[in-house]
Amino acid sequence: MSRRYDCVEKAGRAEGVAAAKTAVGNGDLVVIPTDTVYGIGCDAFVHAAVNDLLEAKGRGRDMPVPVLVGTVKAANALVESLGMYGQDLMDAFWPGPLTLILRANRSLSWDLGDTKGTVAVRMPLHQIALDLLKETGPMAVSSANRSGMPPATTVEQAEEQLGDSVSVYLDGGPCDENVPSTIVDLTTAVPRVLRKGAIPIEKIRPVVGYLATED
Repeated sequence: MSRRYDCVEKAGRAEGVAAAKTAVGNGDLVVIPTDTVYGIGCDAFVHAAVNDLLEAKGRGRDMPVPVLVGTVKAANALVESLGMYGQDLMDAFWPGPLTLILRANRSLSWDLGDTKGTVAVRMPLHQIALDLLKETGPMAVSSANRSGMPPATTVEQAEEQLGDSVSVYLDGGPCDENVPSTIVDLTTAVPRVLRKGAIPIEKIRPVVGYLATED
């Protein structure tokens, strides 16, 4: 049976975050608000939980799950290297709607799908998400919707699509933005935009110089 917590007010937020922390620790799925859309997440290091997440979304391993972190230090522990531009991009746009593709730390025991040795990592600009992430550590988080359906921008939309597959729903109110994060791949010689999103390319180029796009 799913539980929903009203986290709009500070009083309810602490109770909701505590319940979500417990659920994540038990290997269950939770839905959380972010600065883009609602996300469905779990402990990034519990293989069964990540599989449950993919199943709840109706998504295959060929679309690996991104990872959200609560601190830049946590992101550093997940990757082999930030490369030439990773730190500068984090300084400029984190917390915020920028996802970076980096080489994953090969010593970590996790299975996010067919990642080919990479990880998509982001630090969201949303206090509820950050409060939880600082308690749980890195979480595998994807948009809170069934594959092929529109991403949820309210907790009600997420609940309609995901139902009892999720243990805890944190209601942070409607998302201010429904634009996904911009994704930049830093695993190649030249940074490449894999998905245009909330941060315009024009703002990223001054940080990295040349920026390849799919256009």
